[in-house]
Amino acid sequence: MRLGVLDVGSNTVHLLVVDAHRGAHPWPAASEKSTLRLAEQLGPDGALTEDGAQALVAAVAGAVKAAKRLKTEDLLAFATSAVRDASNSAQVLARVREETGVELHVLSGEAEARLTFLAVRRWFGWSAGRLLALDIGGGSLEIAAGVDEEPDLALSLPLGAGRLTRERLRVEEDSPQPPSPEAVAELTEYVEGVLDGSLKKLIKAGWDRAVATSKTFRSLARLCGAAPYRDGLYRRRQLTRAGLTQVLGFIRHIPPAALASLDGVSPPRAHQLLAGAVVAEATMRRLDIDELDLCPWALREGVILRRLDLLEPV
Repeated sequence: MRLGVLDVGSNTVHLLVVDAHRGAHPWPAASEKSTLRLAEQLGPDGALTEDGAQALVAAVAGAVKAAKRLKTEDLLAFATSAVRDASNSAQVLARVREETGVELHVLSGEAEARLTFLAVRRWFGWSAGRLLALDIGGGSLEIAAGVDEEPDLALSLPLGAGRLTRERLRVEEDSPQPPSPEAVAELTEYVEGVLDGSLKKLIKAGWDRAVATSKTFRSLARLCGAAPYRDGLYRRRQLTRAGLTQVLGFIRHIPPAALASLDGVSPPRAHQLLAGAVVAEATMRRLDIDELDLCPWALREGVILRRLDLLEPV
């Protein structure tokens, strides 16, 4: 069957269309995205602005048209931290439903972590043993660990790269100067404070293989020398703590406006890279992780796999 997955995230609205059936590898058929940066369109009162709501409705309506054009049989639509955190979330969701006919399901942070973990487990298989999965999004950091397809532990922390860039570093996409050393030091202290206590259960439980997903980790791995994805989906890609420490020491001196020129860095998210690197480095250091394997599957694939699992066997 042909499935469409509409992911309304903190940075983008992404439609992924795949051909798949129960027990099969979901093969991408099409991918379309709009960069809205909804998290940056939350007003002082925490509400999504009128411009943000209008942009979201237009993006969802466009995705619906694309899904019909691509002959999808089912459209799975969900939203993550930006919509979840908006104080007017209920009103925005109702407007999207009324104007586009799409029922956006808002995922909790824990649900994000669990679905991402499912995708990681299916990608690496049972031979990976007990898995630890890390995912840095725009609004939150998801962490999950376990030996089965459902993790034993699933955490969501307010340590997204976009959130921290906006609230802590306070830099814009076109900022001509890098954040001050003091701002970076304060961000690192804040991140470690949030991590304190949350990681103790993970450390106690342990893991056999540590894995990372998300655009932030992929960009950091690319800067550390990992192969680009155009070289093939099945190439092994890793992010080492030693390499990440070097990259962090390098990019902290580069203005956000110049980060987009680095190979492997997505221009729309370039200004968020430093905050993401701080979170990645602090998490790896506090968990004593020397290297992470990169997984090309993440939340969207987890949603697809969960949907396919519900199909009746042929």
